[in-house]
Amino acid sequence: MKVSDYIVEFFISKGITDVFGYPGGMTTHLMDSFNKYKDSIKSHVNYHEQASSFAACGYAQSSLKPGVAYATSGPGATNMVTGICNAYFDSIPVIFVTGQVNTYESKEGLNVRQKGFQETDIVTMTNICTKYSTKIVSEYDIKYELEKAYSIAMSGRPGPVLLDIPMNIQRMEINLEDLKSYEEESIEYNVDDMVSLIYQELEKSKKPCILAGAAIQNSGMVDVFRKLISNLKIPVVTSMIAIDTINRNDEYNFGFIGAYGMRYSNFILSKCDLVITLGTRLDVRQTGVTKENFATNAKIIRIDIDEGELTNKIHKDEIQLISDLKTILPNLYAESKEWMAKGINFYKWLDTCNIMKKKLANIDERYPNKIIRKLSECIPSDSIITTDVGQNQVWIAQSIEVDNMRVLFSGGHGAMGYSLPASIGAYYGTKKNVISCNGDGGIQMNLQELQFIAREKLPITILIFNNYSLGMIRHFQEMYFDKNYVQTNSTSGYTVPDMEKIAFSYGIDYHKINKIEEMNVDIMTSETPKIIEIELSDTTYVFPKLAVGKLNQDQEPEIDRDLYKELESL
Repeated sequence: MKVSDYIVEFFISKGITDVFGYPGGMTTHLMDSFNKYKDSIKSHVNYHEQASSFAACGYAQSSLKPGVAYATSGPGATNMVTGICNAYFDSIPVIFVTGQVNTYESKEGLNVRQKGFQETDIVTMTNICTKYSTKIVSEYDIKYELEKAYSIAMSGRPGPVLLDIPMNIQRMEINLEDLKSYEEESIEYNVDDMVSLIYQELEKSKKPCILAGAAIQNSGMVDVFRKLISNLKIPVVTSMIAIDTINRNDEYNFGFIGAYGMRYSNFILSKCDLVITLGTRLDVRQTGVTKENFATNAKIIRIDIDEGELTNKIHKDEIQLISDLKTILPNLYAESKEWMAKGINFYKWLDTCNIMKKKLANIDERYPNKIIRKLSECIPSDSIITTDVGQNQVWIAQSIEVDNMRVLFSGGHGAMGYSLPASIGAYYGTKKNVISCNGDGGIQMNLQELQFIAREKLPITILIFNNYSLGMIRHFQEMYFDKNYVQTNSTSGYTVPDMEKIAFSYGIDYHKINKIEEMNVDIMTSETPKIIEIELSDTTYVFPKLAVGKLNQDQEPEIDRDLYKELESL
């Protein structure tokens, strides 16, 4: 069998139905092989390799299968690095395949910058942002390396892997009987003691809280988690990128925390006496710059599969439990039935949380938030929403009514231009209704993918929140640079094209919404691509916002001091 054919058959055997890439000289054998198997796996052409990498991320996030992206050597490979970083920081399993110059053209051992045309050492470049990155130099290593890469991408804390395959290796003929296999290393977590400890701490607690992270979705444990919360009956707050772990209207859902989080969510953390974190890394955007200000009155139990993340201690006396959620959550749920029989409840604490939520709900709501709330009414409940980076991302997190929706973010890497190509991957990963939310800045980062969506007539609705500025940076400049709006609005070097003309040029249906009432089910759902532009003032804001050094619950703009003291006294 030809090596490139073997690669494609391997992906098919893993249930991967769609892959994303861009043609190049060093991937022509792989491209030809994908075409041979087109009835079983579809190879989709993007218009930039970064978009291919983001599409693979969206496919993996939505389907829980590994994404696959390929590119040729040199600039093709380096164009994927942003997507590789995105997958690495957000724990997304993606297999990146890069073509490389023939082994006989390689500079191996020579003190030259480059020997072969477009030769670039992508393996060294990506060692720090992949779980595994290697160059395959023998055709007889292909089975071993594919199995190893797949295993590493999917096991433990998921993440990206990269296989760099020279062109002459791709075209080699192999005898399958001569190929060696990779023996997967399995890790078993003995969680009985962990579960016992958690329930012991819950029994001692008066004001417990669960902080849910993105690992709950990544591990496929959402249903188990929701049933667990239904039994425990304790408040849940989430990280921003984990807002879809619990339905917005669930009685135990108290919003997402952090610098741009809900005021009542941060207040609840300031009042609780026990925080159990599930698969969230407690970064600075969650805890604030001053760690001592985070959950100051609480004991913290941190559950994480990545021991490295636990080296960033938040409290000196925190309890750290290393486990995967696929193991510990089912065990916690099984034990919750015995917990329920004890009759322990936190009704008084829940009442306090609801008082805080009622007094602070919608206190920061502005026009964009109202639009997002209206959007929630106009799309199917199981839709997938992709967000870009900037103000639109936070408005979605604050105001989307999540009811079995999936909301995909570029979280840790925060890559503008993520939403549009990620929506392509999300569509092929699920074939569900997809809404791509963008700012006028982010949409231009991968605007060329409108051609992909138009070409394939994908039923993706593309929202563009157009404030004719880079809103989040403009806000920083207002706060910290005496309103010197350098390079962020139309008077200082940043401009926006006519979105209606853009839509026309790609042959995509276009609508402009000037007021909330114009948003309805007919506009928001379609069997064909659609661009909806929502025109905003150029002075948009994201509030609340935590200023450096302040208590997490005391966000900007300051609320009435009497109300603040009242909430502190609860």
